[in-house]
Amino acid sequence: MHNDPGLVAVLAYDGLCTFEFGISVEIFGLPRPEFDFAWYRHCIVAVDEGPMRALGGIQVTADSGLEALAEARTIIVPGWRNRDEPPPEPLLQALRAAHGRGARLLSICSGVFVLAATGLLDGKRATTHWRYTDELKARFPAIEVDPDVLYVDSGQLITSAGSAAGIDACLHLVGRDFGTHVANTVARRLVMAPQRSGGQAQFIPAPVAQAPRDDLSSVLEWARQHAGEALSVRQLAARALMSERTFLRRFSDATGMTPKAWLLHTRMARARELLETTSLNSELIAERCGFASVESFRVAFRRVVGLAPRFYRERFGAEESGGFTKKY
Repeated sequence: MHNDPGLVAVLAYDGLCTFEFGISVEIFGLPRPEFDFAWYRHCIVAVDEGPMRALGGIQVTADSGLEALAEARTIIVPGWRNRDEPPPEPLLQALRAAHGRGARLLSICSGVFVLAATGLLDGKRATTHWRYTDELKARFPAIEVDPDVLYVDSGQLITSAGSAAGIDACLHLVGRDFGTHVANTVARRLVMAPQRSGGQAQFIPAPVAQAPRDDLSSVLEWARQHAGEALSVRQLAARALMSERTFLRRFSDATGMTPKAWLLHTRMARARELLETTSLNSELIAERCGFASVESFRVAFRRVVGLAPRFYRERFGAEESGGFTKKY
């Protein structure tokens, strides 16, 4: 049974970053008739007195002020208008108070500078757009800045990289609340691939080559479809018509991961969906997801997901009363 995910408050301010703001509204603020359970409640919170100008010549007004943050379970901080401008102290105080009572704070791109100014990120790992990571390190040395990842989940604090990585971070939060299957359903409505792992590289120096001989996209799709089999680098390199050495380099450039790490992520995503949507036992799921034994599957699942498969199913398995049918 899905619990009420609570109120999501999205900050709006003069000089608002329109794309990051739109991400938040699209994922948390739209009605979800495809689900037969309670979705997020949503409000826009004004940091400044309105109307507030947004990038692109748009003006934004909001029904709520900072007092609404006292009721929010989740607060979204879009990219901040000016990294050199200290955020207003009333905003910082409201964010600290919300965090103190257990709210989740999620920043997109340069919104991390607002969270950094609260002091809540001190001693914690965080990320931002790769263009700003050196500046974040220099200005806030108490933060452990990871320049390479899409997003960092520190529990109550989630920080994400450049604009599009905010989609991944928001979908990750949906997955935390409702499970992978629901998060991927939202991704499909957005007409995008399933939510990416936070550990993937945010900046890919060499995109997948366009020459058919060097195109990895078909190999990756084939590997997804055959993730339940024992796959080797040699086998994948042969399908890509590359030497193993060239394949490893191109694979890392294209995905930011090793083939082993990518396969584990792919298999874990499949295992989570099977736990959520079928009555298959752990032995069959381990077999379908390419694990040599159910014991290795359980160990890997607990390490990557943080829950035993049984507890994950109890939390995220679909109910007959919901939008999916529980079969166990």
